[in-house]
Amino acid sequence: MALKTVSAKAAAALDKELMSSGAFSIDQLMELAGLSVSQAGGDGLVAARHLRQYGYQPSIYYPKRSKSDLYQRLSKQLEDLDVPFVENFPAALASTDHVVDAIFGFSFSGEVREPFPAVIRALEETKVPVTSVDAPSSWNIEDGPPKSGVGSAFHPAVLVSLTAPKPLVHHFRGRHFIGGR
Repeated sequence: MALKTVSAKAAAALDKELMSSGAFSIDQLMELAGLSVSQAGGDGLVAARHLRQYGYQPSIYYPKRSKSDLYQRLSKQLEDLDVPFVENFPAALASTDHVVDAIFGFSFSGEVREPFPAVIRALEETKVPVTSVDAPSSWNIEDGPPKSGVGSAFHPAVLVSLTAPKPLVHHFRGRHFIGGR
């Protein structure tokens, strides 16, 4: 039986439907997504909070902090739990035993822009296991990894698809889980 997937457009429509007729807030959807990986962008911040509450010692590389209220609240919660925000990704990578890749979400398209090419290259080269949330960063949601350049050699060990698998899963070779309740 072939794996059924949803496009980025359909996933965005589902989120919109959940927020309108389902009366979910974006905060609630992020909480559900973050719990699924315990676990892009905001989903990774929620996951770090849950990991900390379960006794793990996460750190966060978040070079372009959003000024939105939602991200400010999530950042404050993490700071209150003494979850460090690190500036030096290579140093953090060298001292960790697992990476949760939540850099980009399912709406990512186009070129990987600074400061992220160096991060993606480091993820391509590391021996540390990587779990990607919804889509491996740099991958096109429909077509999978880039054919060349940054991200073309990035193949995480684990992918957690939120709500439903996206078409890129047909290019994924690692362990695959579905979360997001």
